[in-house]
Amino acid sequence: MIPHFTHPWLLALLVIPALLLRAVWKRYGGEVALPFDHGQFTSGRRWQRVIQSMESIPAMLLGMSIVLLAGPQETGEPKTQRSLSNIQFCVDVSGSMTAPFGSWTRYEASMHAIEDFVKARQGDAFGLTFFSDIALQWTPLTTDTSAIAYALPFMDPRRPLPQGLGGGTRIAHAVEECRQTLLAREAGDRMIILVSDGASADLSGGAEVELAARLKKDGIVLFDIHIEEGEVPGEIVTLATQTDGAVFQPGDDEGFAAVFRRIDAMQKTKLEKIAAESRDHFLPWVLVGLSLLGCATLAGFGLRYTPW
Repeated sequence: MIPHFTHPWLLALLVIPALLLRAVWKRYGGEVALPFDHGQFTSGRRWQRVIQSMESIPAMLLGMSIVLLAGPQETGEPKTQRSLSNIQFCVDVSGSMTAPFGSWTRYEASMHAIEDFVKARQGDAFGLTFFSDIALQWTPLTTDTSAIAYALPFMDPRRPLPQGLGGGTRIAHAVEECRQTLLAREAGDRMIILVSDGASADLSGGAEVELAARLKKDGIVLFDIHIEEGEVPGEIVTLATQTDGAVFQPGDDEGFAAVFRRIDAMQKTKLEKIAAESRDHFLPWVLVGLSLLGCATLAGFGLRYTPW
């Protein structure tokens, strides 16, 4: 890997320690001659090289300092991150959702299953829309999903609901509202999970085909969870299948959890590569500098030239 630097122009200053090193290794003369120097002694060239190496350390430390000031960098490995999925829940709160469903009502079973699904898909953006005669966006698309968990007691159909939320079921109107919400998000996949237990008059007369075409064009997949025994209305089947979605009928609480597992498997979390980032790469240079500093400290106890 070729090193790179934040301030490469500072590397030009390395000429200074280079000149200092040249001066150390090309030193001539300067010794004081004593009478015994003319005796039969070895040249001592080995010790000369050792001492010159030790005297080179200050210049090398200066070089390391210049390199650190230049800001050595390294390129990290390419990483992957979740590709955001925008998932809008569209939950029916008409009067029929108070019917028993296992140990809960249909509404309670829906919301508990949604909470579990959200926990399993951490990192995606979720929104929550309630509907009957009108659609009410309760939670905007967000990765902070705590508001979905808090919605359970407030929108229970057994309690008085906000004005306009009555006993009817207008699925086409609610899905269109969810579509508009998803279109406001430019990034990521788009998905609607419709949870209802009834038919809808505003899907008749070919309206479901037109709505499905708009969803398909916008890249929105619709899954329908129909919480009622018996045949699923054909309009809802058309709406889901023509957007590459599917229709499910959970028979009980366990079936509800299985439905969300299947949706999770059909719309898997996508991973995308992100560009590798440059980061500081000081450690090897610092370790070399500390090693040189340690050697210089040891050399100070005796490995140096003397004039005799």
